[in-house]
Amino acid sequence: MLRGRSLSVTSLGGLPRWEAGLPVENLLLFEVSWEVTNKVGGIYTVIQTKAKTTADEWGDNYFLIGPYFEHNMKTQVEQCEPVNDAVRRAMDAMNKHGCQVRDTFHEWQAGIGLILSRARKLPIATVFTTHATLLGRYLCAANIDFYNHLDKFNIDKEAGERQIYHRYCMERASVHCAHVFTTVSEITAIEAEHMLKRKPDVVTPNGLNVKKFSAVHEFQNLHAMYKARIQEFVRGHFYGHLDFDLEKTLYEFSNKGADIFLESLSRLNFLLRMHKSDVTVVVFFIMPAKTNNFNVETLKGQAVRKQLWDTAHSVKEKFGKKLYDALLRGEIPDMNNILDRDDQTIMKRAIFSTQRQSLPPVTTHNMIDDSTDPILSTIRRIGLFNSRTDRVKLILHPEFLSSTSPLLPMDYEEFVRGCHLGVFPSYYEPWGYTPAECTVMGIPSVTTNLSGFGCFMQEHVADPTAYGIYIVDRRFRSPDDSCNQLTQFLYGFCKQSRRQRIIQRNRAERLILPSSSYNESRMIRHVKVMFLSQYLKHDSNPVCLIIHAPTFFRTILLLCRIKPVFSITFVLNSEFK
Repeated sequence: MLRGRSLSVTSLGGLPRWEAGLPVENLLLFEVSWEVTNKVGGIYTVIQTKAKTTADEWGDNYFLIGPYFEHNMKTQVEQCEPVNDAVRRAMDAMNKHGCQVRDTFHEWQAGIGLILSRARKLPIATVFTTHATLLGRYLCAANIDFYNHLDKFNIDKEAGERQIYHRYCMERASVHCAHVFTTVSEITAIEAEHMLKRKPDVVTPNGLNVKKFSAVHEFQNLHAMYKARIQEFVRGHFYGHLDFDLEKTLYEFSNKGADIFLESLSRLNFLLRMHKSDVTVVVFFIMPAKTNNFNVETLKGQAVRKQLWDTAHSVKEKFGKKLYDALLRGEIPDMNNILDRDDQTIMKRAIFSTQRQSLPPVTTHNMIDDSTDPILSTIRRIGLFNSRTDRVKLILHPEFLSSTSPLLPMDYEEFVRGCHLGVFPSYYEPWGYTPAECTVMGIPSVTTNLSGFGCFMQEHVADPTAYGIYIVDRRFRSPDDSCNQLTQFLYGFCKQSRRQRIIQRNRAERLILPSSSYNESRMIRHVKVMFLSQYLKHDSNPVCLIIHAPTFFRTILLLCRIKPVFSITFVLNSEFK
């Protein structure tokens, strides 16, 4: 449900639909990024989501170019011959002269190609898309009140003190050399205007392929199925301390904003204990960190759980056979005699094996930097050690989820569907795909007004909370007030009944995101028309170049010259250190 507002940078109402299509028959479009078939961050999802709609529009004239990695080639690339004659001739010429790679660059240095393409007046229409700014990331990491002092920073001084001045200058020069400058969110547009001294021409919010996550009427069943698998892991992890009701357990996970999230969990634990709530919150932190092996206690817990399961099934089969035989004889068996002494001994041994002297571990792996890890240090400070009296339990899983894991064999999508709530209280998040993915899968989520997705939802959805999108104010409130607001969101969610949570999941799943891939394609068409209009009047055959600039400026650049002689120079990231 879109909010009735006046046209803004991210509004779609004022854009033409371009149903007639773009004049792309004689044009070539090259989109280049370090994350083409090479998943590092969110740009991979950005390109993957809109690739189909762009290919449908541009056909054989659309090319994606990225770094060559053998393992990615085997799983994500289907080798074929180029259909376009011009590209085929260029590749043949390159192979003939042995110039497949001109030079090796990485990070910010790739921007040199963009600057030189303008300096040499090559017939290339360029778009520069920034997904974050280099200096902005550094300043936020320094715990500075970044967004409220954007107009007060001495940019050159700050970049010099952090020894990134040359990279910052290259990034800024690339932004000013591009014909069209875009960014992915309103909050990043404000940041870029102050940090890079150029206001983005248009904001192109990242889209999401909602069909990929669509489960129609099955999403509630999928939630129940994957929740049961998470509960199996919890049974093993907390064996010996499983004195809480798994049916009154809420599962949450977080990827960023761990500082404020942990503090709010401490306050939530206090509220639940003070009000004698029977709800237990199990929090999963899915954050990659350096580890050397699985935690022995975690492995033991899963082994104990499996042993109990096997014991219960063995006794159940013997019980069922004796009951069946008694009923065939027309007798009602004596329940005291249906289990013999051996069965009772086996069950007693199984119960004894669940006894443990220590508390359930907080981490599932052995951390290399245990003493200096910021999450573990904060956990020690707030005292959440998974004790029996705690109503909030913590599980730190310091690696990405995988269906091949011996501990928690679930993919990310399956895990999200099994949870009740996703928490992403980030301070610096130019867009943020994770809460959007939660929404399309029918899972409520917490985000902030400093994330691109949070700002987008505030602008386009009248009441985000009604659709399970909780937005924490981290821009205009103090850290303590933001923490209290997050705590109230979590506590209010814990007080919901099962029926209320089901209704909220239904609303979230039915919400058609304004940031769907269709709306994203309309935005991108608008951008392409902008930069094509500048060149069609000068050159009937320009090459269109879109550059994605992620946080560390990991881009590759393709320079093309069509007339009078067709030649191609690659500036390619073949290695990243």
